[in-house]
Amino acid sequence: MIVRQLAFALCCLILPAVVHELHAQAQPEPMAMTPAEMKWEAQGGLALPGMEQVNLVGNPSKPGPYTLRLKFPAGYKLAPHTHPDSREVTILSGTWYTGYGERFDETALKALPAGSFYTEPANVAHFVEVREPVTIQVKGTGPSGRVFVSPASDPK
Repeated sequence: MIVRQLAFALCCLILPAVVHELHAQAQPEPMAMTPAEMKWEAQGGLALPGMEQVNLVGNPSKPGPYTLRLKFPAGYKLAPHTHPDSREVTILSGTWYTGYGERFDETALKALPAGSFYTEPANVAHFVEVREPVTIQVKGTGPSGRVFVSPASDPK
């Protein structure tokens, strides 16, 4: 009986602290950032050679929510690949061409001009073609990554 009471008392003391800490981790700090203040990197958690990435919130390689921006040069192609997390993508500039499937199919590409939005469900193969410089914003919950349907397509 005393052991149960002691365990209950410990739970009452520890549980609120754990819940508070988890809540604090989930809440991002207030932030206001201009484009000039963003630190673009040539390689990042999701950036491949030729791309640039800036993490706005969180880190896609770690557990938890993240928001990042990716810049692609004209002529960039991404072979069919998947991500372990579901994502929401907004096209900020340029026209983004994407399609779903395990083989690159130019006839399946959909043109998404600036202002467009689409989703990348977890583990669903998709591919990309960039015909002009494009910037996208990606929101998801990490850890994230990229797995090419054909490992030989990985440009790393």
